[in-house]
Amino acid sequence: MKTYNYSNLSKNEIHKLVQRNVDPAEEIRGVVEGVIENVRSKGDEALLSYAAQFDKVELKSLYIEKQELKQLASTLLPEQKQALQTAYANIYKFHQSQLKTEEKVETTPGVSCWREIRPIEKVGLYIPGGTAVLPSTFLMLGIPAKIAGCHEIVVCSPPQKDGNVNAYIAYVAQLLGIEKIYLVGGAQAIAAMAYGTESITKVDKIFGPGNQYVTKAKTIIQSTTNTAIDMPAGPSEVLVIADESAVPAFVAADLLAQAEHGVDSQSVLVTTSQAIADQTIAELAKQLPVLPRAAIAQKAIDNSYIVLVNDLDEAIAFSNQYAPEHLILSTNNWQKITDNIINAGSVFLGNLTPESAGDYASGTNHTLPTSAFARAYSGVSVDSFVKKITFQHITPEGIKNIGPTVEILAELEGLQAHKNAVTIRLSEP
Repeated sequence: MKTYNYSNLSKNEIHKLVQRNVDPAEEIRGVVEGVIENVRSKGDEALLSYAAQFDKVELKSLYIEKQELKQLASTLLPEQKQALQTAYANIYKFHQSQLKTEEKVETTPGVSCWREIRPIEKVGLYIPGGTAVLPSTFLMLGIPAKIAGCHEIVVCSPPQKDGNVNAYIAYVAQLLGIEKIYLVGGAQAIAAMAYGTESITKVDKIFGPGNQYVTKAKTIIQSTTNTAIDMPAGPSEVLVIADESAVPAFVAADLLAQAEHGVDSQSVLVTTSQAIADQTIAELAKQLPVLPRAAIAQKAIDNSYIVLVNDLDEAIAFSNQYAPEHLILSTNNWQKITDNIINAGSVFLGNLTPESAGDYASGTNHTLPTSAFARAYSGVSVDSFVKKITFQHITPEGIKNIGPTVEILAELEGLQAHKNAVTIRLSEP
């Protein structure tokens, strides 16, 4: 990992350092556009063809239903079921607290305004499968969708080599009460949910992570259809702030936990201590070789870096510019700096709070903005699955109180019909 000294970096150098490549190669866009058009025009036929081409599976059906899911789920070990149940309970408890009823506000005597929550009617969840099975992502998306009360939840996940979904995903489907999973992966799944096919319902909003093809498909459909997406996404990332109270072995483990996601993942260490930096590098050398995904993690670490800062204030300043998906404060003094955090997807406080906890079972959501989008986006929550509609009611007293103001403002903007809509009411006996 290359090391930089924050004090020696210019504003332009810092800007370049925190940049991430969020736009995939042009050839990826071309492939994805072709897939989207094929699914839009040929529907299920295209999906079956892509299953054979990309997943190497000849599917007889594009989905599996309740009884098959139950059978697959039954193959899990008791401790695996228990772990998923515990994660479910914690995630549900945290997200349930996000449903809040807002009070009515009387802005002027006789004029009341308020907001009410309504679920997004039809949502699509993309759950990666194949070699990267993510039942935790199913929990993170399915639980808030259920709490929000979405009327229809469409779930797509790539088929396994045997033509089924992974047993872990089947078990989560049972926990969530979802009775059908579509065996569709990649950009074709995004296209199917955006346009609809003979089997798959067109949805209003699509959620879920994926590779560059999935990510590009989501950005294309957001700009070309009336289907929304959860957020722009790029490779996963972590930024660890560590001072002299950090534990180098823990810091190295956190950096590697993110690095094993993919060769394009980024693990950044920002530290006040050269000694901590040196000891962390030594720990990386110890821990990395024994990982099953060591080759992937090594490439990610090679593309990551360390920033030396004078104090925690400088560390937070750099972090806010980077706007990390995951921010870990490996310090005993985290209480003194949390108020200064402006840009981050999710924050992990203290030496005993690994990012892995949030990925799986602490309760917070792990679907988070990457590639500096934490400057403008929040992670997925119940709010992501609802709309908030404003209501207002005006009484006879209210129209007399607010009417003249509306008349003047409408006239200022040259909108006579707007003014008339008030005047006609004021003239009523």
